[in-house]
Amino acid sequence: MVERVPWMSPVDYEIILFFDEHPIQVSPKVLAANIEYDRQYVSKRCRTLTDAGLLESVDTGLYQLTEAGQAYLDGELDVSELEGFEE
Repeated sequence: MVERVPWMSPVDYEIILFFDEHPIQVSPKVLAANIEYDRQYVSKRCRTLTDAGLLESVDTGLYQLTEAGQAYLDGELDVSELEGFEE
């Protein structure tokens, strides 16, 4: 189980876990369909997670998990680094 970060919303965990289970590049539309959230909201959260360094935009409209994102899931990232992030 990953440590809770105050600014993260519940969908952020769903997004990160999706990429952990499916190490592929996907668009927010495909991601939203698979985790059953609104596409526009998922797109906004993907941008936020990218700004925080947990996801990266690899092509126009495609995202994937970063090394920092994987380290977060593995419990190897100092969560205090993410706590300082402002949306």
